[in-house]
Amino acid sequence: MAPGEPAGAGAEPGHHGRHPAGRGRRAADMNTLAAVWAWLTTAAHWSGENGVWHRLEQHLVLTFACLVISALIALPVALTLGHLGRGGALAVNLANVGRAVPTFAVLVLLLLTPLGRYGQWPTIIALVLFAIPPLLTNAYVGMREVDQNVVRAARGMGMTGVQLVRRVEVPFAFPLVLTGIRIAAVQLVATATLAALVGGGGLGRIITAGFNLASTPQVVAGAVLVAVFALLMEAAFELVQRCAPGWVRGRAR
Repeated sequence: MAPGEPAGAGAEPGHHGRHPAGRGRRAADMNTLAAVWAWLTTAAHWSGENGVWHRLEQHLVLTFACLVISALIALPVALTLGHLGRGGALAVNLANVGRAVPTFAVLVLLLLTPLGRYGQWPTIIALVLFAIPPLLTNAYVGMREVDQNVVRAARGMGMTGVQLVRRVEVPFAFPLVLTGIRIAAVQLVATATLAALVGGGGLGRIITAGFNLASTPQVVAGAVLVAVFALLMEAAFELVQRCAPGWVRGRAR
């Protein structure tokens, strides 16, 4: 060290300064995680109208209602077009173009229409439109990938179009249909949190309430609950596929 040079001037820049800041950030992260754990393990947060169990029930009902409605719309269209072999590619492409539009943008547009007066319906319509593409695409592809030799053999046995669909094409396509349902269900679990932004129920209300209270632990806890719910939904469908007959497991991946 040169005469008159301040002590520590020869040390590498930042050598002593980075670690305390890093330790501070780690400590803050640990404090946040501890606060999230404390929030999740507080019994009062799980009961009542604003509790986790009630919000989870709302989230589950909304998810399955939208899944059923979207399946009732998408699957008949996909199975029919897949059987006929005409118009399916156009329908799939149009559905996939729709996926490029953010669900929140669709929800806002619906709220600006007369539908905005009808409670949850704008949310349900936006989520149904979001869930249709994976259902339509997977079911259509499943129908088109049925072995044509099997189809011709079935026709040679005198099967009608309806019998061919019910006994041959749908069983062969079912694994991919189930995959489409699984994808749509998991996506709906994550996206249904948007309902809270327009006054709806579900786990998203925990997150929005956390923002309103400036409570980071509550916001993170709500996000964790949504993620866990989505993982459980994925696991449930995986279990169904594992327990299903071999013809279902074969292509449902």
